Amino acid sequence: MGMAVGMIETVGYPAVLAASDAMLKAGRVALVNYESCASGRYMVSIRGPISEVRSAMEAALEMVAKMPGDAELVTHITIPNPSDNLEAVLPIGYRPSAEPFRI
Repeated sequence: MGMAVGMIETVGYPAVLAASDAMLKAGRVALVNYESCASGRYMVSIRGPISEVRSAMEAALEMVAKMPGDAELVTHITIPNPSDNLEAVLPIGYRPSAEPFRI
């Protein structure tokens, strides 16, 4: 069975940093991708068992909601069992830098 994927996009670097930290502490997940999108928007992706990804995503959403200032959640998604084709094309696979943290 494949690993679930969770993605969150925020406005503001502190928000994505806090969300990433919350995700990694709340569930047995690995951060597999980080991207600076545009205009202060940032996106991170995590992989792990679906129950762990769900709890990690909940923690991230709560953390961003509590952030002071201009922090803002743009969007988020959890995909329980992504297609192999999706993993081959989109940046949700384990990169060499994330490989030591593979779940």
